[in-house]
Amino acid sequence: MIQKPLIVIVGPTAAGKTGLSIELALELEGEIVSADSMQIYKYMDIGTAKPTPEEQKGIQHYLIDEVTPDQAFSVARYKALADNYIEQIRSKGKLPVMVGGTGLYIDSTVRNIQFSETVCDWDYRRYLHETAQTKGNQYLHRMLEQVDPLTAHKLHVNDVRRIIRALEVYRFTGIPMSKHQEESLKQPSPYNIAMIGLTMDRALLYERINARVDLMLRQGLVDEVKKLMDMGYTEDMTSMKGLGYKEIIDYLKGKTTLEEAVEILKRDTRRYAKRQLTWFRRNKNIYWIDVYDRYRPKDLDLSNELLKKSVKHIVGTGVI
Repeated sequence: MIQKPLIVIVGPTAAGKTGLSIELALELEGEIVSADSMQIYKYMDIGTAKPTPEEQKGIQHYLIDEVTPDQAFSVARYKALADNYIEQIRSKGKLPVMVGGTGLYIDSTVRNIQFSETVCDWDYRRYLHETAQTKGNQYLHRMLEQVDPLTAHKLHVNDVRRIIRALEVYRFTGIPMSKHQEESLKQPSPYNIAMIGLTMDRALLYERINARVDLMLRQGLVDEVKKLMDMGYTEDMTSMKGLGYKEIIDYLKGKTTLEEAVEILKRDTRRYAKRQLTWFRRNKNIYWIDVYDRYRPKDLDLSNELLKKSVKHIVGTGVI
């Protein structure tokens, strides 16, 4: 099997992945496949830090604005669409560049994890939802730990949808989801991959996260959430539980002050960035670039140097 070239840019939120991916696409005649679990939703632009048309610089982006906030979206569907869009990009003679911070989306594609869409038990799914509501997310997470500790370790306690999915797979097949994934990994990846990870000093990353949240507020995050609620999208939807949305919903419902909501958002985004780094650090195939080095000359063009380092690594791997 001839492996097809694929560039992948990963890292924590606010590290500069979007900017680098666009510059790489311009430099290498590529198009971009987003791997962000929130940017797939239409109408959710500010809180997801979705690149504006101006920021996209004419580069075609895929898996942005894919579904409305009330539509379900699974990892299996992401993988199927991503594989399809990558093939479309290649058919144009372009280089596919995948970028994002959702580790499960990235892994589903680059590690060729196969998912079964046939497993579905609606009665059991409703029971699990009710269990989470009455006994709490932690109780549900412990249920998964008992039958599939490997998957439980990967999933945050509040990722109820994926916890339910894993429990459903086990109940239906008698085999843990982690085992299904292990078997699928025995199949070789269809892609020849160059992976680049962006990192930086933790304190500086947290400063950038705080600054990004402040910018979102100035850009109109509160009004964006109000508009979504006016459109009928509710807090129980997966999309509206995303960072930047659930906190503002609590403010709009009078559960917190705006100042409290903003501080919670900053705190939880910093925690999310830490989890992203933990997830990606497990992948030994990622070439890490420190975006900011305190010892660099102050007049150095960091963005240009980052692009040069990235291109040099990609060429060195033989992917292109």
